[in-house]
Amino acid sequence: MSQQQSKTRVDTLITADFVITMNPAYDIHTPGAVAVKDDRIVAVGDQQTILETYVATERVDEGNAVVLPGLINTHGHTPMTLLRTLADDLRLDVWLMGYMMPVEREFVTPHFCWLGTQLAAAEMIRSGTTTFMDMYYFEEAVADAAVQAGMRAVCAQSVLKFPAPDAPSYEMGLERSRDYIMRWKDHPLVVPGVAPHAPYTVTPELIEAAVSLALEFDVPLHIHIAETAQEVDDHRKEYDMPPVPWLKKLGVFEAKTTAAHCVHIDEGEMRTFQHYNVGVAHNPSSNLKLASGIAPVKKMLDLGLNVGIGTDGAASNNDLDMLEEMRLAALLAKVATMNPTTLPARQALEMATIMGARAMHIEDLTGSLEPGKRADLIAISLDATRLTPQFRRDPDNLYSRLVYAAHQEDVRDVMVNGRWLMRDRRLLTIDAPALHAEANALAQKIDAFLMRREESVLSKLIAIGGVAQEKSFEVQVKVQDVDLKALEARLLATPDVTFLRGSERRQYDTYFIFDDQWGSRLRYREDEVMHLEGGDLIDVISRLTLTTTAKEREYENSIVLSRSRFDARGTRSRRFYREYFQPDRETEVHKERRRFHIRYGGTDLSVNLDRIIKPEGGGTFLEIKSRTWSQQDAERKARLISDLLAALDISPQALVKAEYVDLGE
Repeated sequence: MSQQQSKTRVDTLITADFVITMNPAYDIHTPGAVAVKDDRIVAVGDQQTILETYVATERVDEGNAVVLPGLINTHGHTPMTLLRTLADDLRLDVWLMGYMMPVEREFVTPHFCWLGTQLAAAEMIRSGTTTFMDMYYFEEAVADAAVQAGMRAVCAQSVLKFPAPDAPSYEMGLERSRDYIMRWKDHPLVVPGVAPHAPYTVTPELIEAAVSLALEFDVPLHIHIAETAQEVDDHRKEYDMPPVPWLKKLGVFEAKTTAAHCVHIDEGEMRTFQHYNVGVAHNPSSNLKLASGIAPVKKMLDLGLNVGIGTDGAASNNDLDMLEEMRLAALLAKVATMNPTTLPARQALEMATIMGARAMHIEDLTGSLEPGKRADLIAISLDATRLTPQFRRDPDNLYSRLVYAAHQEDVRDVMVNGRWLMRDRRLLTIDAPALHAEANALAQKIDAFLMRREESVLSKLIAIGGVAQEKSFEVQVKVQDVDLKALEARLLATPDVTFLRGSERRQYDTYFIFDDQWGSRLRYREDEVMHLEGGDLIDVISRLTLTTTAKEREYENSIVLSRSRFDARGTRSRRFYREYFQPDRETEVHKERRRFHIRYGGTDLSVNLDRIIKPEGGGTFLEIKSRTWSQQDAERKARLISDLLAALDISPQALVKAEYVDLGE
């Protein structure tokens, strides 16, 4: 028997000056080799030993290069490559609610997700990523695109409490998740999962249903947690506890959970993660770009948590380069602790490989070069000037060169599941130029959509949802400098006035004023509603009201008939609306109001007795108003209000035409 015949046959033998394994012993073989058969690693070790033991159909000599496990991106929204640079330099809530979600509602389809994932795969492969974890819509299209590109992925279907591009209700989102998981479970490249988006975009019932689904099929659960301080503060106010203990109560951590971001968690919450083996996806670039903060990664690692590294979506990073992300993770941890020894290079590479696999609960498949694992590996050339010279005194110097100096251009070859996806920087599974052309054509359509939206305040208001056109016509009249107590007594004693109900209010109005052709005025009101007698708080209501300065008609007695009024729930902060709408100027009016709903002449009217607190010296006002869809009915009500004014012994000369917004200017 010849020497060749005595060797074990494999498909591919890869040799290189360096092989980094990231196995438990952190073995580095210099020079080294990897033997691959079918989709698995057969052997890793000293080059001479491997060559003496195995013979291959294909022999690849990488030479002056490092062969190492493929990088693992533990969090992203891969189709959002199609939204890259769409809306930058904004706060997270304005970016997400004001731009991303409106565009997604309009454009996200299965093909959008397929195209965006293919584009992302081309970028990730070129920068040495072999595995990614995704959370998006139409996740089956994401999975299909990943498989066609040849990448490994954990693809978790998003579910939210409000309508999403792929599900008008969260019940339908859960049904879609179940169907997708059932058909993709046990796929050789894709691990399906479920992704309840975040504590602030789900309900307890949705969370419990998602957990039940993950446990039933033993699949991963992916969720954003504590990305911003505001998110945590809002959650405390609503549930009287931060997100982590709330999610623990709902059973989230019983599943194979990977938590994205975790920027604002404390040691107790980290210990909860440790107890339940929750993986963490650290996203340094995204957290910096959105000013979310710096995650306490050192503390997490010290406690033994599995912390991987993620890029987040390309719309908030804006690239998917894991080499860059790995370097930044190491540097951020050092400056956060003011200690240059924090998160050394080897540990950073570990987070981007085997620890990332553990954080995603797939360490049995990938993350290190060990016999029996899938053949997911990359070769990084050391020929570049930036990687020269080569010191060999300290074995960890090799990790330093990769983490602190290597760029994505140094990635030469990429293999996933025993299949070459890139050789000598040439993509083998993706037609990048065709993807670029289609992505640019879509960008033109999105641009046109946003330009139409920016044409008016109303268009921007509609884009963020929940807008309803109120009764078109509002008839109103104001009387300034009145004796509120005397007027209230007179009103309730007036014949034909029937008191229906009343309340006392403190109203804090911010008017956003626009110098557009309509004279748009957007009022953000925080309305504290109390019992008319006793002052106990009943409710706090936040609303947006859009009007214009145009008036349909002004009567001789100064009764104003206005139209074009749109209302929406104020679900975001005043700061959000300021940054989203970008008014030309703004003014504030604060007032104490006693509101009476009365019936007069067979018609319901609202009567407000107002004391202006801000601006100072604003005075007191009587305001009578009513709304209707009919112009004819509006004119009838205008005459009726005139009659009521006469019954209250108020002369037309006492009336004022000014709106409250004019007081603050």
